[in-house]
Amino acid sequence: MKLKLNINILILLSVFLLNCNKNEKTEETKEKTEKHSENENKTVASLTEEQMNAVEVVLGPIEMKELTAVIKANGALSVPNNNKANATSLYGGVIRTLNVQVGDYVKKGQVITTIANPDFIQLQEDYLTAGSRITFAEQEYRRQKELFDNDAGAKKNLQNAEAELKILRTKRASLQRQIQMMGISPGSVSNSNLKSGLPVTAPISGTISNILLQIGSYIDVSSPVAEIVDNSSLHLDLQVFEKDLPSVKVGQKIHFTLTNNPVEEYDAEVYSIGTAFENQSKTIPVHCKVKGNKNGLIDGMNATAVVSLNNRLMPAVPNTAITSADGKDYIFLVTGQKTEGHKDEKSQEKHSGKTVNFERVEVVKGTSEMGYTAITPVKAIPEGAQIAVKGAFFINAKLTNSGEHEH
Repeated sequence: MKLKLNINILILLSVFLLNCNKNEKTEETKEKTEKHSENENKTVASLTEEQMNAVEVVLGPIEMKELTAVIKANGALSVPNNNKANATSLYGGVIRTLNVQVGDYVKKGQVITTIANPDFIQLQEDYLTAGSRITFAEQEYRRQKELFDNDAGAKKNLQNAEAELKILRTKRASLQRQIQMMGISPGSVSNSNLKSGLPVTAPISGTISNILLQIGSYIDVSSPVAEIVDNSSLHLDLQVFEKDLPSVKVGQKIHFTLTNNPVEEYDAEVYSIGTAFENQSKTIPVHCKVKGNKNGLIDGMNATAVVSLNNRLMPAVPNTAITSADGKDYIFLVTGQKTEGHKDEKSQEKHSGKTVNFERVEVVKGTSEMGYTAITPVKAIPEGAQIAVKGAFFINAKLTNSGEHEH
């Protein structure tokens, strides 16, 4: 009898525990459902008429405005090869002086560095020696000619004297040209003025972009001392997609900003359009000449450009209707959705008047003109829907503060 009683107690205890477990799971499911519902409505903010009047929230429709359509394209600044140069020496030697630094502006012909080599002295010595030998050869040629004219000398001797004079003159002309290429005036070469240093000059005017050697380094014919870039012919190479190419024309105005400085805007003009795709991408290179201000622009900088097209009718909203958060742009749409606090809505209406719910909708911004910005909503918006055309910033602040308070 006692055994039977214990069995009944165990059965009743098991049923009790199962019921408790079931209730806990039901409550947990209910909590998850409520949390999910809350997460879904975090894009909805509720404002009373009193609050809207206080922060000057104004309602209105999405309008169709005639704005200038644009094409956006990425690219990079570049300088044509004929506006880049290396300062090199025609002769090898050890760098003795270095007169420039990176960023310095130099003019064509300006001395960048000087190099030293004993061979330079030998070359000048040969030039002076050739001059002396020519003087003697000229005298010998006149003597042989006078003897030949008086039938006192052989014609062979006259011919030898003439040939020797021509050889010496040719050698002196060659040495003279070599000295000129070294940057030394042949007229300044004398026994008391032999130069051991050779100046290396800038082949073009421009900015020193790189210095490749230092004082004491040995330089040969194939080693440049410095790189020079002339930014006066700086141009912008854009990569335009195939679908946008028909809208791009030579002579079109371009506005662009640098990737590392999106605040300052620069101007350019299309002067050439490519006829082949760039590598494996479906883009065509469009070349634009930079106009006006070029301060801060350097060869190789990345840029984002806007190509202005003809005016087009497109959906647009006032700039005050757009707010940004987490790198995205939004507008606020009047909606029938309820916020998490909709249970107290009736009490709010009693004390503060009618409540308006706003749903935050992501949009992609287009061109901006005269206080309006073209938009492309990420999701469909009903025709004739009302939005907050003013005060979007305050609605977003209300939404953000509400979310933090609930958390």
